[in-house]
Amino acid sequence: MKVLVVGGGLAGLAAGYEALVRGAEVTVLEPERVGGKVRTVREDGFVIETGPDAVVRYKPWALALARELGLGDDIVGTKPARPAAYIRVRGRNHPLPEGLNVVIPSRLGPLIRTPLFSPLGKLRAALDLVLPAGPDGDEAFGSFIRRRLGREVWENLAAPLTGGIYGGDPENLSLLAAFPMLKELERKHRSLILGSLAAMRKRKTSREGGSLFASFKGGQAQLVDALVDRLGSSLILGEKAVSIERSAAGWLVNGTSQSYPADLLILALPAPAAAELLRPLGFEAVGELQAIPYHSAATVTMAFDARGFPERRGHGVLFARSEGFGARGFTWLDQKWPHRAPVGVALCRAYFSGPEAEKGPEALRDTALADLRRLLGKVPEPERVWVDEFPKGMPAYTVGHKERLAAIEKAIRRFDDLALVGAAYRGVGIPEVIRDGREAVARLIEQRTSGGSVVPDAG
Repeated sequence: MKVLVVGGGLAGLAAGYEALVRGAEVTVLEPERVGGKVRTVREDGFVIETGPDAVVRYKPWALALARELGLGDDIVGTKPARPAAYIRVRGRNHPLPEGLNVVIPSRLGPLIRTPLFSPLGKLRAALDLVLPAGPDGDEAFGSFIRRRLGREVWENLAAPLTGGIYGGDPENLSLLAAFPMLKELERKHRSLILGSLAAMRKRKTSREGGSLFASFKGGQAQLVDALVDRLGSSLILGEKAVSIERSAAGWLVNGTSQSYPADLLILALPAPAAAELLRPLGFEAVGELQAIPYHSAATVTMAFDARGFPERRGHGVLFARSEGFGARGFTWLDQKWPHRAPVGVALCRAYFSGPEAEKGPEALRDTALADLRRLLGKVPEPERVWVDEFPKGMPAYTVGHKERLAAIEKAIRRFDDLALVGAAYRGVGIPEVIRDGREAVARLIEQRTSGGSVVPDAG
């Protein structure tokens, strides 16, 4: 059985690996570089993540794959810090309240004590305990949080946190696509606070080494490198899929240098690129694929001499939008992870998204440094700077995403040997795209080997 994967990001690599371990003949096509947004720069004692710098342990799919690949001993947690993260509101850094369930306070004590909210803001949040449940159906995440917990919880807590995860404008995130568990809490418990308290009691998260987040000794790209090693000659770099054809014999993918036949086809591409390949086949959900919006992201990492550098607490700080910073926040990499910088170096990373991420490398560097000086005071010129941009690289799960996804999945049912995987569909994080790629391949292969396939529609 021939499995062809178009796209060598983590979803595509994971799909290719799953096909390989299931005994299929595998080809993975990637026109540029593997790993997608996951890239680690290793030079002169630095380990610099240009994209995501962590996976969460309670989403097991990334670390499970890492252990399968023999990377179990290379998994590392964050350095101890209590509190680990701060949010800047009204010109001061305040620690995150303890006991957050995603972005929702699950304990009344920390909610009452936190300076993130005014007394009136806390009283408004407490109304969640008595408010009735809202209507069924999707709604904007910002509207949902304000309805349940009030404006201050949204502006000073939920928006900075979700902006740090999803980027773009968190106001218009689809509640059902991005945080379905919160809608379920409201449905089952009526109150988000009471429901979060119950959920936190039941959840048994693994915090090995006292850390919720994990990475690898050599950075996130260790996982990419291990997948590339396993795929070997099955991975073809520099080859772009130009068009795809379908007949009774299966699939034919026409690349820039040659054509590739396949029994099963996995498109691990951004939604607009998948739409362009599928359009000539009369794919009925091309419009829905094109309707998934994308926003830009960028990171600026700066290395400083630690001698005399201003004190930083925890692992980093996020900014409420009202504070007027260009960056979404900063991570203190030398304080968050072991062995990310040479001894005596302070390593700071700024994260940008949306229009702020589209200003170009020089402007991004200048904005990051200006924000850092505004935050910390007297900061010298950095000794080294890494600027990485991802133009229109992040999918946004806006209101109606679940309906778009349902239409896409309905259109795919016409094909019993095709899957679309990646960050555009069922989760933007590293664990989710790994799960997406592996589960899609497993499903298609099992359908085919169990005799569940149908005669391909050449239409």
